[in-house]
Amino acid sequence: MIRLLLAEDQVLLRDALQSLLQLSEEIEVVATTGDGSEALHLATTEQVDVALLDIEMPGLTGIQVAEKLKDSDIYLGKVALLTTFSRPVH
Repeated sequence: MIRLLLAEDQVLLRDALQSLLQLSEEIEVVATTGDGSEALHLATTEQVDVALLDIEMPGLTGIQVAEKLKDSDIYLGKVALLTTFSRPVH
């Protein structure tokens, strides 16, 4: 079972992604948030295997959260980034 954190600030998208992910018998969404600072906290306290992070969120961006998790001795999981924006920089 993959324990997943879903961090996306757009509530409709977050709820839709959570519903789709929970259709898999191999994925358990253990925490959701729309705030990057809370995502960082949840990733290090909820023992998640994968943090699925929106690139642009309030608090910390998904990129900032990913950088902090990479440098963390606590978080051993993987990180995936997502965005709904169609910008060349992303």
